[in-house]
Amino acid sequence: MSVPRFWRNQQSRYNLVGVKCTNCGRTYFPPRSLCPSCRRLGKLEKFKLRGRGEVVTYTVIHTATDGFGDQVPYVMAIIRMEEGPQLTAQIADCDPSEVRIGMKVEAIFRKIQEDGTAGLIHYGYKFKLLEGGNAL
Repeated sequence: MSVPRFWRNQQSRYNLVGVKCTNCGRTYFPPRSLCPSCRRLGKLEKFKLRGRGEVVTYTVIHTATDGFGDQVPYVMAIIRMEEGPQLTAQIADCDPSEVRIGMKVEAIFRKIQEDGTAGLIHYGYKFKLLEGGNAL
């Protein structure tokens, strides 16, 4: 399988697809094969998250690791999705001073980084602030 085809098949990375337990109703992201709550009693089915949530906490990165130097300063946040799961992601397309805990955000598809001299580009989800999504 070619590298681009491999990444296109990664539903969780591109489409925010997790799993939902048909027994307890809890949603998990990234997907897993066993419900942590129900254990073997639960049956997990694929579930696409709507892509909306709110900022639980965040930090502003001023000194980036290799491959992210052109993005500083940038915001990394823990996002609580409407369906319940929390995930870590970058908040893009904003002034870091605008971000506040409780702000509403929406998932977007963006370039994550470029890999070394080969120039392989990795894409995935980031989040953007929603208009009128002021913190509580």
